[in-house]
Amino acid sequence: MKHICMLLVMIGLAALGTNAQTAPGIGVVPVPVVVNCDQGQSLNNTLSRLNKRSPLTILVNGTCTEYVQIVGFDGLTLNGLPGATLQRPSTDPTNGLVIHVLLIEASRSITIDGFAIHSRASGLGDIGIGRNSINVQLRNLTVDGPSAFGIFIFENSQVSLAHVIARDPGFATLAALDISDVHIESSLFENSAGASFREGLLVGSGHVTMQTTTVRNMQVGIDIQAHGTVDIQSFNSYFPITFPTDVAIENPAGTNFNGVSVRDGSELHLGDTKLRITNSGQPFGGSTAGVFVSDAGTLTAGANLVISGGQGQGVFVTNNSHASLVGSSITGSGHGGLVVANLSSVAVGTGPFTQISGNGTDLFCDSRSLITGAANIANATTVQCGNLLPGDTVPVP
Repeated sequence: MKHICMLLVMIGLAALGTNAQTAPGIGVVPVPVVVNCDQGQSLNNTLSRLNKRSPLTILVNGTCTEYVQIVGFDGLTLNGLPGATLQRPSTDPTNGLVIHVLLIEASRSITIDGFAIHSRASGLGDIGIGRNSINVQLRNLTVDGPSAFGIFIFENSQVSLAHVIARDPGFATLAALDISDVHIESSLFENSAGASFREGLLVGSGHVTMQTTTVRNMQVGIDIQAHGTVDIQSFNSYFPITFPTDVAIENPAGTNFNGVSVRDGSELHLGDTKLRITNSGQPFGGSTAGVFVSDAGTLTAGANLVISGGQGQGVFVTNNSHASLVGSSITGSGHGGLVVANLSSVAVGTGPFTQISGNGTDLFCDSRSLITGAANIANATTVQCGNLLPGDTVPVP
């Protein structure tokens, strides 16, 4: 009996220390660790006892009401069993250092799969990922609560999202900052009540690539600033994708100001995936638009930009900014379709005609701005632009 007890102790220590067993001729076989929070177990306490450098899997059952920290791990998978939940406690930590329900820092090859994650208003976010965390995969998650951010990615981290629903944040459902790189597929970012002021994605000095995703009822669907970049482009996906791979910015609540805002030297590029923006902007017009490009921002849009039925402007390019359109569609805006102002320019390239029609004013430019490639624009009937060139340039020698 004594030897049997010692054997059981050794197996338990292996599960907590290396999370692996070695069988002759087979090698290392991972042994999952099970944490049942409904039975009083703590996910955070379990993590604190594990070997951070050995690949391991934790199966989580029940509701874990705690601040979970994954710091310095390599090869960790958290799998939520049906109904698994991470809940922010009702009190804040006394040291004030824990500001996310789930915090991942200085880690690599981390997978978080199958959880509902709920925050409170006092926190910065439901999920925080930073300090150069690499290959963090968020899968099959529902993230909500009134903290400022649903998912906060910072300090040069690399994250992939698939089948993630993030809704009703205090400010933005996702932030990609500090030269972080994020891939998003098959996800939903939603402001279910249309409350003000909310943003879908905040991209500041980070890079986001998106496909097969919807942003709904945000005052700014995608806010790109501080030299951030967003690519609407397909990529090798984690889940099988049913085509088309469109990214949609929808505004049924009518509370939107900008579908996409591109400012402060930032860039929006459309590749082989459509960006569909509907019911954007406000009836008063102004700078509200489907796509607002300002302060040295850049828009590169081919035939995959489709803006329809907006209340404000369609595409508004201003303050020393530039846009390139080829085969785009801008229709049904309550004010301007294509608006160019204050030392800015738009080049409409050859290829499929760019459709600009049914807007309050189809084409507008002020005296210090320029639209080239007018010969490549179809169906524009209302034009207020003195600097409208049929080709790329004025006649050259």
